[in-house]
Amino acid sequence: MSNPQQPELARNRRSAVVEESAKANASTRFPRSRGETGPIPEDNLPGHHPETEADKPQRPPKLPTVDHRFAFRFDPPLDRMARPFGVTERSAYVHVVGDTLTIRFGPWSVETKTSNVESATVTGPYQWWKVAGGPHLSFADRGITFATSTRNGVCIRFREPVTGGLPVQWLRHPAATVTVEDPEDLVTLLNR
Repeated sequence: MSNPQQPELARNRRSAVVEESAKANASTRFPRSRGETGPIPEDNLPGHHPETEADKPQRPPKLPTVDHRFAFRFDPPLDRMARPFGVTERSAYVHVVGDTLTIRFGPWSVETKTSNVESATVTGPYQWWKVAGGPHLSFADRGITFATSTRNGVCIRFREPVTGGLPVQWLRHPAATVTVEDPEDLVTLLNR
């Protein structure tokens, strides 16, 4: 291999592990004559690593904050049935900001940490009399339903039941169902 075609192979013969390399023959003494090189600083010797690496971050990276707002799907005639309860396109949404989940449905709201979300699944379709008007309470498990559509929605199960759906604070809800426009996106975001 006297004349390699690839320059990398030639460079490999000059590494610090080869006896004739410059690093292997380097000394830390001062030069005695003009042609000699000076001493190599301790920080430049092979195998040395500084206490702090200049190109490595000192703290963990700051991840972007999640900020996503999901609008409710308003299907006729359920949209007209919800208006007397104060539920409109502007007052009905699910908002995930950082680690906070807020469900707003007209004058009703539920707020909890996203770490309290056990699971989220797409459910539906629903019977119109079970979703028309204001929020609906399930007598089976005390879950709360905020709905403006019969097509499908997202059932959000909580680790610790939450309050805020109804005016009485002692009533806690283990789950909330919401009929947002993008149920699959909400499920993906909450199940991360």
